[in-house]
Amino acid sequence: MGKFEIQIDSMKELTIRKKISDYIQTVNEEKLRAIYTLLENDIEDYGRISLEQYNKELEGAEAEFKNGEYISNPEMTKRVKQW
Repeated sequence: MGKFEIQIDSMKELTIRKKISDYIQTVNEEKLRAIYTLLENDIEDYGRISLEQYNKELEGAEAEFKNGEYISNPEMTKRVKQW
């Protein structure tokens, strides 16, 4: 392990996040763009799920529907009125 890796291991996650956040707030535009380019794919994909995960969730939902595990629109309307 290199010196940087040892320092990261010994820092708490919140400390790392704070240091990065502070740095980004003060860095010049050139470095900011370089950081963004480095992380761009992760930033753009944040919150997305894979096609495999999507299909798995869809299959699960279809199975629930076939088993009658759902709430009809009139029943949901009735429930919402009770809120």
